Amino acid sequence: MPHPGRRSGAARARGVPSVTAPARRRKSTTREPIIQESETFPEPGTEPGTGPGTSAESADAFEPEATRRAAGVTESSRANRGWWDRNADEYQTDHGTFLGDDRFVWGPEGLDEVEAELLGPPEDLKGKDVLEIGAGAAQCSRWLAAQGARPVALDLSHRQLQHALRIGGSFPLVCADAGALPFADASFDLACSAYGALPFVADPVLVLREVHRVLRPGGRFVFSVTHPIRWAFPDEPGPEGLSVSASYFDRTPYVEQDEDGRAVYVEHHRTLGDRVRDVVAAGFRLVDLVEPEWPAWNSSEWGGWSPLRGSLIPGTAIFVCERG
Repeated sequence: MPHPGRRSGAARARGVPSVTAPARRRKSTTREPIIQESETFPEPGTEPGTGPGTSAESADAFEPEATRRAAGVTESSRANRGWWDRNADEYQTDHGTFLGDDRFVWGPEGLDEVEAELLGPPEDLKGKDVLEIGAGAAQCSRWLAAQGARPVALDLSHRQLQHALRIGGSFPLVCADAGALPFADASFDLACSAYGALPFVADPVLVLREVHRVLRPGGRFVFSVTHPIRWAFPDEPGPEGLSVSASYFDRTPYVEQDEDGRAVYVEHHRTLGDRVRDVVAAGFRLVDLVEPEWPAWNSSEWGGWSPLRGSLIPGTAIFVCERG
């Protein structure tokens, strides 16, 4: 599950700029535990600020400027792949205990698929082909494999998938962009994404249509994102995060950029209505919209997520969709 609550100390962001979809590549799903590289992006270390002769320490020496501006498909993808490659180690160190090695957690509230059964009863997952998008270290895929499913873990970040290899598993790992899934039509029975891809892409309908394409008829796609209402509030876990500070309807993307104005992190906002319309535009039927309440047992803070805020406003929205 990628990092929710990255935005800190800056105005919330939104935007639906005019974008051009990347070329679609269709390949059959492999079943070996490999990392399949995508040719869409440069190798790790070639993103701005991380090229030859630039150490990770020097790349992190500057403080990115937080702003709101347009950011298209390619810029968003390249910036976020670079960010996740650079920050995967810290992310897994900070959140690995909460996520576990083989748990399926939908968000910082701690809603577990064992109880939620949003993909269906665990006993019905046996033998199902499942695509996890934005898999990170593939914790969710590892849980799915334990239920007898045949998962494929896909992530934009090569470094995140190296952590998946470190933990282990007998399922394929695929490094590719969610907007150009390298799988044949109707390859999967189910798809899932816990805070993966959709909060970070400029064209969510493109991703949703790709997921629709690779699902078999009747297949279910369940994805979680930051609850859209959170974009109107400061990204703070304490009382200062309880007062509206920005327009919920402002969709200008949140961008962190380097001293040359190149994006190093991008996050996109969609209103709740936008998300519903995106799902429908991609050909899905919206079955349920889950807004997990903060449980009494969870005393942890994760970015702007906390027991205080979680008891008052929703932090996560989970969309349960089915392909016709």
